[in-house]
Amino acid sequence: MPLSRLLLLCAAVLATGVFATAIASALGGGAKPEPKPLAQAVHDALAAPPVEGLSATVTLTNHLLEGASLAGEHGSGIASNPLIAGASGRLWIAKDGRARLELKSEKGDTNLVWDGTTVTVYDAAENTVYRYTPEHQGGQEDAHKSREAPSAARIEEGVSKLREHVGVSEATPANVGGQPAYTVRFSPLEGGSLIGGAELSFDANTGVPLRAAVYSSKDPSPVVELAADAISYGAVPDSVFELSPPPGAKVETIELEKPSTGKPSSKEAPDVTTHGQGITAVEVLRAKAGKGSGGSGSEDLPKVKLPNGVSAGELRTALGTVLTFERAGSRYVVAGALDPSAVEAVAGSL
Repeated sequence: MPLSRLLLLCAAVLATGVFATAIASALGGGAKPEPKPLAQAVHDALAAPPVEGLSATVTLTNHLLEGASLAGEHGSGIASNPLIAGASGRLWIAKDGRARLELKSEKGDTNLVWDGTTVTVYDAAENTVYRYTPEHQGGQEDAHKSREAPSAARIEEGVSKLREHVGVSEATPANVGGQPAYTVRFSPLEGGSLIGGAELSFDANTGVPLRAAVYSSKDPSPVVELAADAISYGAVPDSVFELSPPPGAKVETIELEKPSTGKPSSKEAPDVTTHGQGITAVEVLRAKAGKGSGGSGSEDLPKVKLPNGVSAGELRTALGTVLTFERAGSRYVVAGALDPSAVEAVAGSL
């Protein structure tokens, strides 16, 4: 897909992951909860009665593409989108899991709405609606199913298994957005990548996630963070989640290539291979280049010369590198949570 839609989709998915699992934070003073073992803190959070909803004033900080060069017809415009550049705004989350993030911008607000099945992004600056429906999502009915909190012993068992693959801290008492909370840090066990870790904070009394941040291994400051100036609990009106773009807005549906199911298809399924292991692995996607595929999304990216002499479009981010190029009738996308030189070396060996 064109670079503008690809970056907006990535930003939407990343933002959805941040505010759907954690509302962000303003770390500061205030009461902190008593220390607890991680398993007990998680058990108590899961056992807490569900809140009716949440509203917050937020500031999204996003340094993922800071320093990246984006040119061409769409590059400068997409780089200034609030989802990618960061902005302040409002956040609402309903009891059933529906969510809305509204970010302010001089060129026009951006709204991102999750209704339980579909992510809808309205970019006012472009007067365009983007819709993306993830595969294998359970829908809103799952949010209403009754749940029983697992025992602390069972949670401890799960944490022990998780720690075989990733570093998990204990529950650190904190105060997030004026609420007593616990913060947990997740860190990779192996080095060598640009992934530094992630943090999640949740309300000690209600169990509501209150903060999420993603870190690079090269900077102690968060790459992406959603920070709340105010947090309040209470029912959120259904009208908040009704997104009504003005007449004449362009609507684009984003669809990702589905894996082959054995049924006849006019398109060949892309071939995906992994070079290396663990967090330092590089993923290579190879697909047949279509006619006139010069607009495959690399036209807005700065060009680099690979070791094999092929010219590639390169997107450098704080958490990894993505390369795209065409050779011998195939289109390649090469990505890894590594510095550009490491990803370029893999791409040049193909």
